[in-house]
Amino acid sequence: MKALVFDMDGTIADLYGVDNWLSLIRMENTSPYEKAKPLYDMDSLDELLKVFKGCGWRIVVTSWLAKDSSADYDERVRKAKLEWLKRYDFPYDEIHLIKYGTTKANATRRAGGFQILIDDNEKIRKGWKLGDTIDANGNIITELLKILEGGRLK
Repeated sequence: MKALVFDMDGTIADLYGVDNWLSLIRMENTSPYEKAKPLYDMDSLDELLKVFKGCGWRIVVTSWLAKDSSADYDERVRKAKLEWLKRYDFPYDEIHLIKYGTTKANATRRAGGFQILIDDNEKIRKGWKLGDTIDANGNIITELLKILEGGRLK
């Protein structure tokens, strides 16, 4: 398997750009997940991801839920994240919405193959051992284009 594994918050969804996002999340309010704007032109990203899919890549979303959250809030956050992906027509093949702090690689490790993690969190990227990583603090579209242009399709 070849996969692009996308984080959501701070990677494709501008959660941290929502006013009072942290205090709202601590109050178990899902609105930051619902109001977050895309960090990219989603039509352009969609077109690029379709090229990857045409080359045999799977598109995976692996995103944490809120820190120290109740089971009820986890379910409401899962619903909000799924609705966000649907609203912006993000073309994923597989999704893992997991407890905060869970090792993200554990969600996709069983699938094997070469996996590229796209994430804004440096600690998570440094711990990724399933292939390569892309720092989402840069321009992920540019980085994905470099992969296509460089013939790095494994």
